[in-house]
Amino acid sequence: MDIDDRALHRIKLSDLRLFDAAVQWGGMAKAAAHLHISQPAVSKAIAALEQTLGVRLLERQAQGVQPTPYGRALLTGAVAVFDELKQSAKRIKFLTDPSAGELRIGCTEPLAAGFLPAVIGRILRQHPRVTLHVVTADPARLVERELLERSIDLAICPTSGLASDPAVHVEVLFDDRQLVVAAPQNKWFRRRNTALANLIDEPWVFPPVDSIIGASIVEVFRRNGLEPPRKHVVSFSIPLCHQLLAGHGFFSMLPASMARLQATPLLKILDVGFQGIARPTGIVTLKKRSASPLAELFIGAARELAGQNGQARRR
Repeated sequence: MDIDDRALHRIKLSDLRLFDAAVQWGGMAKAAAHLHISQPAVSKAIAALEQTLGVRLLERQAQGVQPTPYGRALLTGAVAVFDELKQSAKRIKFLTDPSAGELRIGCTEPLAAGFLPAVIGRILRQHPRVTLHVVTADPARLVERELLERSIDLAICPTSGLASDPAVHVEVLFDDRQLVVAAPQNKWFRRRNTALANLIDEPWVFPPVDSIIGASIVEVFRRNGLEPPRKHVVSFSIPLCHQLLAGHGFFSMLPASMARLQATPLLKILDVGFQGIARPTGIVTLKKRSASPLAELFIGAARELAGQNGQARRR
């Protein structure tokens, strides 16, 4: 048995939790107060870890204790250990009662307005007692922060433009397209032979131009010899977009899946001779994280829905 094996046998989960608490609260006394235990107990646990590993894990600074590089490395592993234990507990609970369970999902706002509710509907019909927590954000934040920090179990989002990370696995479910949409009451809705150039002076709602899709939309206009419309609103908000399109004659470019899978016919795809912006969309998970049974059910339902809607799917 080498030194690493001996160290592993001496490391206690309770000591790791106290170390994590000291870092989280910025001091041993604060951690002890929040955990309702004595400060010497916290100090003893951290000292035991330092002695076992032979390195200093914390250093004192003006704002409180901070982890050393060794401490940060230990925290990374500790988070993974606690997360795997939590996943195992969820798996056991699901096996004892398959009708219950919790899943944390990250998605973009457009997918939350179309594709995701359709998947959720399928899950809840079979497992009505499960709880699904949904976090909405842009794809980069979902993957680089929420998923890597294990705040969510999986992310469902457009996959193009995401930074390649060896820790994540990407499965493309379908090839979505960003198309011009309008509300049925829009004056241009039933006109034939409408071109993008005809709509240049109309009001538009766009995502921010510094986002991946915002930059792509600007490029579409320029490739057609047009400057992007100046009379527009800039926002990621889908409720705001719905209100502007339905009540004020705005146009936007939104995913085809959102228009086709919305529960009520708020929006329609407008034929302006534009093939759309390709938006491969899929599920992103951590490679070395055990998937819960509910996560596997969700992924299966998402695959099934993507296939039934006739969208190309790649594994």
